[in-house]
Amino acid sequence: MNAPEAAIEQAVAAQPAVRRARTSSFLHEDEGDDPILSVVNLIDVFLVIIAALLVSVAQSPANPFGAENVTVIKNPGKPDMEITMKEGQKITRYQAKGQIGSGDGEKAGVAYRLKDGSMVYVPEGTGGEPAAAVQP
Repeated sequence: MNAPEAAIEQAVAAQPAVRRARTSSFLHEDEGDDPILSVVNLIDVFLVIIAALLVSVAQSPANPFGAENVTVIKNPGKPDMEITMKEGQKITRYQAKGQIGSGDGEKAGVAYRLKDGSMVYVPEGTGGEPAAAVQP
């Protein structure tokens, strides 16, 4: 074999190695410059936020899949007070209209607030006389 043929054989034998090196360098480029990776990271963050929100909604007391009986009072003692009651599968909402309530009924007893802040309820007896005192 003469010198030019040997040089050609060496060049042909070296070509696959050059192609492999070029292909592997293309596949192993620096991933720090890829802008799509930051979008993928943002999607991951949003998925974590959505999962946290779903967990908080599932643990809410007004969740229809939660406990059997639930009562939620919004704005207690204010004119726009709202009471939501869940009994089994039935949900009832009561909204205050800012007026004093009235209705039919009878006096059941008297409640007194003591100096220490505790409450004493005295139920009415059968003849209108106070019965025994009950302290909760």
